[in-house]
This record gives sequence, C-alpha cells and structure tokens, in this order.
Amino acid sequence: MQQNQRRLAAILAADVAGYTRLMAADETGTLARLQRLRAQVIEPKIAQFQGHIVGSAGDSLLVEFASAINAVQCAVEAQLGLAGENASLPENQRMVFRMGVNLGDIIAADDTIHGDGVNIAARLEKLAEPGSVCIGRSVYDQVKGKLAYGFADLGEQRMHNIPEPVRAYRVELSKSTADTLPGFATKDALPLPDRPSIAVLPFTNLSGDAEQEYFADGMVEEIITALSRFRQLFVIARNSTFTYKGRAVDVKQVGRELGVRYVLEGSVRRAVSRVRITGQLIDTSTGVHLWAERFEGALEDIFDLQDQLTASVVGAIAPKLEQAEIDLSRRKPTESLDAYDYYLRGLAAVHQWTREANNEALSHFYRAVELDPKFAAAYGWAARCYSQRKVNGWVTDPAQERMEAGRLARRAAEFGRDDAVALCAAGIALAYVVGDLEDGAAFTDRSLVLNPNLVWAWLFGGWVKLLRGEPEVAIERFARAMRLSPNDPQTFAMQDGMATAHFAAGRYAEALSWAKMAMREKPAFVVPICTAAASAALIGQFAEAQEAVARLRQLEPALRISSFKERFPVLFADLANAAEGLRKAGLPE
Repeated sequence: MQQNQRRLAAILAADVAGYTRLMAADETGTLARLQRLRAQVIEPKIAQFQGHIVGSAGDSLLVEFASAINAVQCAVEAQLGLAGENASLPENQRMVFRMGVNLGDIIAADDTIHGDGVNIAARLEKLAEPGSVCIGRSVYDQVKGKLAYGFADLGEQRMHNIPEPVRAYRVELSKSTADTLPGFATKDALPLPDRPSIAVLPFTNLSGDAEQEYFADGMVEEIITALSRFRQLFVIARNSTFTYKGRAVDVKQVGRELGVRYVLEGSVRRAVSRVRITGQLIDTSTGVHLWAERFEGALEDIFDLQDQLTASVVGAIAPKLEQAEIDLSRRKPTESLDAYDYYLRGLAAVHQWTREANNEALSHFYRAVELDPKFAAAYGWAARCYSQRKVNGWVTDPAQERMEAGRLARRAAEFGRDDAVALCAAGIALAYVVGDLEDGAAFTDRSLVLNPNLVWAWLFGGWVKLLRGEPEVAIERFARAMRLSPNDPQTFAMQDGMATAHFAAGRYAEALSWAKMAMREKPAFVVPICTAAASAALIGQFAEAQEAVARLRQLEPALRISSFKERFPVLFADLANAAEGLRKAGLPE
C-alpha cells in the first residue's frame, strides 16, 4: 500500500455483536469460531468480490473495495453465509456480525486507511442491527436498481465526530429468502404509499368442504381485481396476500410487511344454492376495526354480493371516490355461473406452476369458454398457459401450440377490450409464444392504463418490453411489480426479469446478482440459471459459471446453446454475448 495516498473507495466495516459476552462465556471456543468463520465464510467472499483487508483487530474487520456494488454484495453474501452457519446453533452461541458500508475519500498510510469515509463506515456498522448490513447515501446512490435487494430508508443519522448528518439505509432480502436464514434483516417495514393502500387476505372457507377452497380463493381474487380498478387505491397483489393463507396473522405485522394502511379479512360459506360473505376492514396502524358487514343471497347473485362488498370497502376507505368509479368496479367476468366456477378452478391450478397443474388449468379454462364463448379473461389465461408451457420446456407440438396461443389471445382481446386481466395475459402470449411484439406491447400497455394496480400487467409488460429491446423500461416495470406484490411466491419471475434486463443492458454483475436471488426462490427454474451461467462467465467468475451449468444440465440434460434462441429469445436479445457466456461456462453447442 502506497503511503499518504488519497483515493475514493468503498469501505466495509464489520464486527461481532456481543463479542465481549461470548468471550466471557467461552474464550477459547469463541476465538476458534471467529477464526473459522473468517477463514471459511468472510475472507473467501472478500476475495470473490476483489476486496482487500486493511484492518483487523480482535473481532473487527476493515475492508477496502474499488466498487460500491462489490462491497455491498460481499457484505450481504457474507451475512447469508454466516446466517447459514448459525442456523443450527442455540441463539446464545451464535456469532452474529454487524456490517456497514460507505463510499468516500480515504487516505492510505501506515498499511491502513484513514479519513471520514472510514469513520462513517464504522458508524454505519454500529447502526446496523446484528446480522444486517447498513449503507450510507453515497453507497445507495451507486447500487439502487442494480442489485437484487431492497433498501429501507432509516433517515438522517447524527454520528459522533461527523459534522453533517448521514442518510442511512438498511439492506433487505425478500421475506421468503430471509426466513430461511436466521439473523438476516427482512423486509418487514415497507413505507406506506402516498394514497390509501389495502391488502385483501385470503377468506376463510366455512363451507365444511375442502373442495370449496377454490371458490373462497377465487372470490378474494375477484375482490382484489375490482378494488384494483380504483386509481386512488394502492392494492397489494393476490400472490403476496395468499402467503398468509392458513396462518393466524397479526394485522399490524401484515401492514408492516406489505406496506399497507388497511387489511380486509373475511369468510365465505357456500351451501347448496346459498352463499354468505362476511368482511371486516381493519386499520393496520391501530388494529381498530373500521367496518364489518355480512352479505347473503342466492348463489346466482354471487356477482352482486361481490359488488356490494367491494363498494362498501371502498366507501369505508375513501368516501370521496366518485360514484362513476364505484360503478366501474361492477364489471362481472361472465354471466354464466358454471363458466365462472371453472375459471376459478383454472386460476387455482395455474398458480401452482407445475406441468400437471398447467394441463389442469387449461382444461378448466377451455371448459369456461365452452360454457361462455365471450369470457375474455378465461381466453386470456388459457393463452397464458401456453407461454408458461414454453418457458418451462413443456411444449409437445410447437407449431400447433403457437397457433392455439395466438387464437386464444386474439379472442381474449376481441371480447375483453376493457378487461386488463384478459389483455395482459393475451399480450405476453402473443409476444413470447407467437412472436407478435407489436400487438403484445399494445395489449399489455393498455392493460396498465385500465388497471395500474394489476401486478400481472407490470410483470408481463416488463417481459414484452424486454422482447422489444427496452431493458431500462422493463426494469422499471419489474420493480413496480415487486412493490405491488412484495411477498409473492412468484417473486422469482420478477427477479428473473430483472436479471435478464440487466444482462440485455450489458450489466453482467448486476444480472448475476438478480439471477442468484431468483435461483434461491425457485431452484429448478431454468431461465435464471442460464443467465447466471452466462453472466458469471462474462465477468470471469468461471467456477460459479461452471457450477450453474452443472445444475442446468442436471435439470435438463438435453439443453444446448443452439436450442436457446427459440425457447428463451429474451435472454438472446444480445445473442453473441449470451452464446459466448454459455459457451465459456461449458454448455455444449
């Protein structure tokens, strides 16, 4: 290290929370654990992300990086590794680190580094909760939108011996990932949007028949869709709210985790030809019940009952909403109750994301349009099934399936000119399966105009933008989808979209980061594994690239570079680089 040299650097400061207590309880064992964790977890990560240890005293570490992105990735992945090491230990024996990252001007002297840049990193580390990573505004400005993490704004922080306050952020993982890694900070306190926000939790099925679960679930989905049509409302997507299904929930915690002011709970009882719906609206900030009501009628009146419930909820949340918009929510998907029942069964199946469930969903959607030949949403979701088949390699007759997907999508658009669900599902099928990018983009764009709260419209619209060579717009759409559905079981599809978009933009390190996140969420999903392999190879991380290809060939032994262009045209937006990356990673031609 040159002496008295000034430079800009990213600095990672880390130390062990409660180290004095651990040493007092078992000095020899604690020191041995610290040395083992440093040697096996922390230092390999520092080397992987091109960091350089410039200070080490007792339980503390000071590491310099040339890149803010590398510093944050190193900190997060080290925390993930440490959390995995701690998972099997009693809480009082866990060795948990705090980590802070800052970007600033430093002075290199006496084989270490000095200056406010270093001091602020140390203060950020003290601010971090045990097991988490805290970053400064200078780092946040460099990494936002480029890494597969969330960032909670902790506000301006006064720090000892630092003249000006420093804005700090906590790095967060998706809840499903963090739940498997004790000790890491989770996304449990999303900020409230600037308009009324609501989550509709799964309704309890009181029918005494488990087979009626699909009916209760479909009822909730329709209420979410109706509420989403109000532009003044911010409505959490169905997939995120359904992560609470079957669980006793604390509505205040739900409010923090989903970032909403209101929660709607309810129940459905269906018996022969009668149905009863109950609902209660709760303010998550106080736990106070704002409204509760029961709606009961003949089964053939189910749509009117849904309308009544939706209008009552909106009336309780935003009494000044114009009646015209309340009337807009009263848009029934079909007049045939039998067709609607099959549609609900299809939705329940398609969300399972398996080949068998996809076949089942298709049969239900076909039955729905057989009973109601103008059922736009059923046509759209049937077309969507074909795009799901293509991306997962379940296609048996490509030419026939391409033709059928196009037919279904055109019918959805014909009968659903004002149906956002039908249009976004039709759009992705046309763009991805049929190859009609112009109409695919027109349909997904119109669905966003009709319903800006529809998470599927943002997700499918993002993929269509990628197919059209617009990765930056796609990134914005995927980010919006993740905010509308922060706990979505299909978050992997949004993360995969972010990975693919960054790859298309030539940001291979960011693409790798997002792809790895998607792989954690859905280990058997092939697309992010391909992105990870190509990205890692293109930035010289060949061991990681080869590991990804090994996993890829285990899942689908017949895959070759030559077969990817047809199956994954989005990844091959930059065909030469994608092929080169996969070739370097070891995938056969």
